[in-house]
Amino acid sequence: MAYETVSELRVRYAETDQMGVVYHANYLVWCEIGRTDFIRRAGRSYADLERDGVLLAVSDASLRFRASARYDDPIRVHTTLTSVGSRGMTFAYRIVRADSEQVLVSATTSLVSMNREGRPCTLRADVRAWLEAAMRGGEAQDSHAVVSS
Repeated sequence: MAYETVSELRVRYAETDQMGVVYHANYLVWCEIGRTDFIRRAGRSYADLERDGVLLAVSDASLRFRASARYDDPIRVHTTLTSVGSRGMTFAYRIVRADSEQVLVSATTSLVSMNREGRPCTLRADVRAWLEAAMRGGEAQDSHAVVSS
């Protein structure tokens, strides 16, 4: 079973549109929360990676909207790392209402390793090995981590 983190949040008023529905771009922000929590629970932080010269940029994002979230809804973002390659990685997300487990959005993001000049580069071998272990739960603290944001 793949390692998964679960990030919990509540829809803020500023995240909704005039109709009281979460504006679509906010789901990408929630994916970032899930991805950041996944990296942290796997044993490092984005800040640590960047200090070590590992820069990651989103190169692709795909979202499938299934239902709407509204102001003050409790939300869970389920995040898994689905692949790690020589130059990047892909994460999958399942965003649900926490009180009903109704799936709101399923999404994926691909990230590419960048050098300080902003060009794609090979992911460092030690980072790739760490991510591969995290993908299987090897470095993770437990098999189903819950992180509140």
